[in-house]
Amino acid sequence: MEQVPAKRKKTRQTKPQTPKSDFFTLLCKSDLKLDCIKEHKFHPVRRWRFDYAIPTAKIAIEVEGGVWTGGRHTSPKGFLNDMEKYNTATIMGWRLLRTTPDRLCSNETLQMVRDIIAGDQSGQQSTNCNQK
Repeated sequence: MEQVPAKRKKTRQTKPQTPKSDFFTLLCKSDLKLDCIKEHKFHPVRRWRFDYAIPTAKIAIEVEGGVWTGGRHTSPKGFLNDMEKYNTATIMGWRLLRTTPDRLCSNETLQMVRDIIAGDQSGQQSTNCNQK
């Protein structure tokens, strides 16, 4: 009787982590001259993390995935959980920017961060980019 070799589990080769989302931390460093941390834990008790944070300026960037496909952020429970997280972060003094994956590395997102920083330096509130 011929022995059949056991099937090997296919090991998934992982690529070096350089996706578009990691590019954002590099953009912050090169374009804004700010250190941006991916998956920043901001709450002392809860396990909440910001997708990206600039702790020195208390700026948080949340990437809202599944906008068009019904992801976790758009389900009723996910939406309510996000509201609790975002409201707590605001009470703790964080300024929160929300974006989508396709807009994360855009000039628009970087400009919003610049506007917050400029507002800090001038002592004025940053302006809403939709108001003219």
